[in-house]
Amino acid sequence: MKKFFQEPLPGVAPASLRGKLIVIEGPDCSGRTTQIELVSKWLELKGYAVVQTGLKRSLLVAEELEAALQGNVLSPRTLSLFYATDFYDQLENTIIPALRAGLVVIADRYVYTLMARAIIRGAEPSWVEAIYRMAVVPDLVLSLQVSPKVLVERTFQAHYQLDYWESGMDMGLSRDWFTSFLKYQRKLRLELKKMEERYGFEVINAGRSARSVDRDLKAKIATILDGFSDSE
Repeated sequence: MKKFFQEPLPGVAPASLRGKLIVIEGPDCSGRTTQIELVSKWLELKGYAVVQTGLKRSLLVAEELEAALQGNVLSPRTLSLFYATDFYDQLENTIIPALRAGLVVIADRYVYTLMARAIIRGAEPSWVEAIYRMAVVPDLVLSLQVSPKVLVERTFQAHYQLDYWESGMDMGLSRDWFTSFLKYQRKLRLELKKMEERYGFEVINAGRSARSVDRDLKAKIATILDGFSDSE
């Protein structure tokens, strides 16, 4: 039976959530998008119906959140609450219905990244945890880990520039974007590392070939699918 971090959403019976929730965590350019597509196609070929979710995908506020991020003017607390709104809209309207229908939900990052981002920007952990107290506990959390230096190389290869927020430029870590990026990613990685044991992350070395990472992800996912079908 599904669990919630502290309490279920009003009107949601945990026993009614028959599907599986798989979370793939990892920084930008860690290979999340590629791996999620590979895993989704693999699951569908095995006969599972798959629904994908992720950050900034809420029909309610995603466009407004993206526009606000482009303006680079959000305070840490406002940013946290904006992302929480995006998350809960998806939880209520996408994740919960899919789990009730017995589907496999693959989340491209989850509340862990949101909590870590807020905490390294000065938020009290207890405040952040209270915000996400009604989140569903995933069946599996796969954390893709890549060194900050490799992330820099991949980011420049993919985008030719660094992102303002993913470089932590709002935090005053350094005026130099490259230095700020490295410092920010190390802080984020350390905070997520604190969560590994508490929340049961399965850590995957994503600094290897996509094929090697794909093989490891599928092996981990197969363990929670044993005996499960969307017709249960």
